[in-house]
Amino acid sequence: LPVKKKSRTLYSAEQLEELEKKFHEDQYPDNEKRREIAAVVGVTPQRVLVWFQNRRARWRKSHKLSIKDNRKYPASS
Repeated sequence: LPVKKKSRTLYSAEQLEELEKKFHEDQYPDNEKRREIAAVVGVTPQRVLVWFQNRRARWRKSHKLSIKDNRKYPASS
C-alpha cells in the first residue's frame, strides 16, 4: 500500500507571528513548551516540532550566507 503523505500545513499571518515570537524566545522548545505553543497557535505539537526544525534550518542557511557576504564584501573602515 502506498504511504499517504501529510498535506502541507498552511499557517495564517497571526499563527506565523506567534511562532516567530516563540522562535526568538527559544529556538529549541522542549516537549511541554511545544504543547503550549501548539495550543496557542491551534496546530498539533508535531506540526510545531516540524515548523521549528524548518525555521532553524532557514536561520542557519541565512546566517551562513550573511557570513559569506561579509567575507566577500568586507566593510571598509
